[in-house]
Amino acid sequence: MNRIQKKMILKDLEKKIVLIVGPRQTGKTWLAKEIAREFSRGVYLNYDQVLDREVINAQSWLPTTDLLILDELHKMEGWKNYLKGVYDTKPESMRILVTGSARLDIYNQLGDSLAGRYFRHSLYPLSLAELKQLGEPINMEMLITRSGFPEPYLSKDDINADRWRLQYINSLLSTDIFEIDKVYNVKAMQLVFNLLRNKVGTPVSYQSLSEDVAVSPTTIKKYIQILEALFIIFRVTPYSKNIARSLLKEPKLYFFDTGLVQGDDGAKLENLVAVSLLKDVCAKIDYQAKEYALHYLRTKDGLEVDFALVCQKEVESIIEVKLSNSVLSRSLIHFHERYNYPAIQLVQFLRHEQKKMGIRILDAEKYLSNLFL
Repeated sequence: MNRIQKKMILKDLEKKIVLIVGPRQTGKTWLAKEIAREFSRGVYLNYDQVLDREVINAQSWLPTTDLLILDELHKMEGWKNYLKGVYDTKPESMRILVTGSARLDIYNQLGDSLAGRYFRHSLYPLSLAELKQLGEPINMEMLITRSGFPEPYLSKDDINADRWRLQYINSLLSTDIFEIDKVYNVKAMQLVFNLLRNKVGTPVSYQSLSEDVAVSPTTIKKYIQILEALFIIFRVTPYSKNIARSLLKEPKLYFFDTGLVQGDDGAKLENLVAVSLLKDVCAKIDYQAKEYALHYLRTKDGLEVDFALVCQKEVESIIEVKLSNSVLSRSLIHFHERYNYPAIQLVQFLRHEQKKMGIRILDAEKYLSNLFL
């Protein structure tokens, strides 16, 4: 299956370095090699491979190379300055594509050394919107149970998808976490991971988790940052015009792999919506240069709305997610009436779309299918 971002990446390669970032096994390497087919003298080098690493360190690819693909380069010490040097001294005809499965903004800040030299492309799991744009069949239930990671989504049956997930989890928690930081208590890390699988859609307290796991809140924070850096989870913070205040409040955590979510069908649906909205937000940042962000709303007395799409620090719309109940959420009504925020209630099993009290009640599959990406 092709990926919708291929054309945009090819276009950006003509101008700057292209960085493709996203979770492991979302198809970054496959996409990079597909892009290489458009070039006559492309070279693919993976920093994890010993022989490739020697070529990378020595910069010994042929001068006639027209596409240089560097995979997992962020694992190289001083990779930013290395990449800057390669880009600044490359032949005019050579294009550079870099891929990585760790969040560069957490794992290793890009900093000024690459300023103005790259375009970022976030490659996330398949979404309803991308499937629609590719002309592929849309199966929302399969995205919820198997996730949008290409291999499980395209599996012939659920057993193969489950086998992929088991291997995926084992690899992440037994190998990949050590590439980010030192973890001395692996069992505690695994326990945090499993506890989070049951807390999707609810504000997470570091203090509460620390009591459950018997480690300090600082250690819990570190573990969550590692899981974020590996694109296993992502956080959605409460909306506040005061960014510092927003960061101090309890975040909600979601999984890039919706198949990891444990709990009721409502939590699984909310996670799918979260991944879809995040992908839409990142695409608008990457391709439209718009200052978008994904948050949620919460008052001190507990009124909460699942999501707030924010543009230029102002709420563009607020979204509540329901399985089948078309009765308006009390919290959604509160924020809509008090702050005049455009409000949407997404429902998975909905007979008729309608509008009540100025709030749109929409079919979740239809809405998500029409996102930007």
